[in-house]
Amino acid sequence: MTRTGGKVHVVRVSKTGYVDKQGRRKDYSSAYLRRTYRDAGKVKNETVANLSALPDHVIDLIDAGLKGQQLVPAASAVTITGSLPHGHAAAVHAMAAKLGLPALLGPAGRARDLALALIISRVLAPASKLSTLTWWADTTLGADLGVAGASTDDIYAAMDWLEHRQDGIEAGLARRHLAPAANPSKMALFDLSSSWLEGRHCPLAARGYSRDGKKGKLQIEYGLLTDPQGRPVAVRVFPGNTGDPAAFTAIVEVVRDKFGLAKMVMVGDRGMITSARIQAMNQAGDGTRRPDADTYEWITALRAPAIRKLMADDGPLQLSLFDEQDLAEITSDDYPGERLIACRNPVLAADRARTRADLLAATEKLLAPLIARVRAGRLQGAGPIGVEVGKVISTYKTAKHFEVTITDTSLTVARKQDQIDAEAALDGFYVLRTPVPALELDAAAVVTAYKNLKYVERDFRHIKSDDLDLRPVFHRLEERVKAHVLICMLACYLTWHLRRAWAPLTYTDQDPPEQDNPVTPARRSAAAQAKASGQHDPAGQPYYSFRGLLDHLATLTRNQVRYTGTDITIAMLAEPTPAQRQAFELIGAPIPITITK
Repeated sequence: MTRTGGKVHVVRVSKTGYVDKQGRRKDYSSAYLRRTYRDAGKVKNETVANLSALPDHVIDLIDAGLKGQQLVPAASAVTITGSLPHGHAAAVHAMAAKLGLPALLGPAGRARDLALALIISRVLAPASKLSTLTWWADTTLGADLGVAGASTDDIYAAMDWLEHRQDGIEAGLARRHLAPAANPSKMALFDLSSSWLEGRHCPLAARGYSRDGKKGKLQIEYGLLTDPQGRPVAVRVFPGNTGDPAAFTAIVEVVRDKFGLAKMVMVGDRGMITSARIQAMNQAGDGTRRPDADTYEWITALRAPAIRKLMADDGPLQLSLFDEQDLAEITSDDYPGERLIACRNPVLAADRARTRADLLAATEKLLAPLIARVRAGRLQGAGPIGVEVGKVISTYKTAKHFEVTITDTSLTVARKQDQIDAEAALDGFYVLRTPVPALELDAAAVVTAYKNLKYVERDFRHIKSDDLDLRPVFHRLEERVKAHVLICMLACYLTWHLRRAWAPLTYTDQDPPEQDNPVTPARRSAAAQAKASGQHDPAGQPYYSFRGLLDHLATLTRNQVRYTGTDITIAMLAEPTPAQRQAFELIGAPIPITITK
């Protein structure tokens, strides 16, 4: 007889160690719905139902409901009151903290928080300062660094604060990466680039040779100093019409006088470290020779006229030197006390010959319609013919290779084959010059050091387009322009380390093969080629571009969760993906729920 009184509850019964007739050990678990009642003063139990066949989660729900808990549908259990991208900001901030960047910027305070936020934002979402100010409210970076409510005046004040601290920041980086303990070769790389400005009132704005191909735009020049691996150390901004040699002289003064580095080997491109600059580098302010002149050495390359002079009249540079090798060390009376390392890259020679042939043919194709118009009498007069020829013949910068004859009724164009052949003789050749003794740096090492300028070019690509989008520059005041470039340089310093740390997750070549011959083109490792072709690692996880990995990290959100029936809100991270977990492991940091200052 079933009782109607008493409370119903769930009872779970477990039996372990039961051995069946076959000697097999088995464990059993059962669940029952039971009612408890009293009969003649004794507590008795009655089984109302056997729940053992139900799934465990259903049994848990019945048990919880009988205990008085309020059960709601899963979709209504919590409310997400807010969600912000978090993973990318937390990861870049963690790397900045690991590198000691906050302390390097200066003492703790509002200005430093804003400056650090501007640098990190440049890595995450490069944009104008006003756009960055709005973006801070849409990510945990703004809230956690306390900059989400900043004004434009706050940002400009922080930029001014940062620009005033530039010398100290760069001196700190120089101690880390250029001092003898960290840089036994005592070598630094330097190169110059340019970017255009919007507006006409910046004192630094000037017309000059545009490396961005923006003809007619006012621009600035900026020189980047790095260690031998291309790690940015310092940057200097110059007027837009500054030449390479003047910029080189300025950076040498910075390295010698502000960084206090007594002995360095400066590596610069051809046209930058000229004979005049070398003489100026070794002179004191009064024009006399510096006592420490011999402590600053250089590695650079000769220009084409100088190479041609070495080849002329049975000079020291002859093609026979390269019959069985592509590198030879020579000397010349024109460069006393210096070593000349001549190199010939056959791959580069073939490429230049092919390019020249294509450009010459393209120029002739542009001129062919003009010649036909003159022959047909539709274009007459030496003046009008010359104007039309001038519009097209310099399109591919090959005008020097053509002999153009114009009359009132004729136009003839012929190649200057002797001149073309003379230029072709230099294809693939380059000659390096340096006073560094062979005991300190052999010929192959000199070539490697010079070719390492590719790292500075890579940094420029990251700063200008790939990652940090320095250009165009919208600031008007000189100190703001310098602060903007400094922010981009420090952001490049961050990305340099992030790209290296995250190489296992990206298409970056983690272990580029050593080159037996420094003259030959660099090669990617087999592992990097496998990355590019397979696009997934052995576990099936995709490889990312650097920007793609940052975007993926941004999907790791921080959510504000409120439980139904309460006023309590807690912060909770989304479940990280394997790639997101690995990204933090590679920089040696846990995934924080809050970015700490």
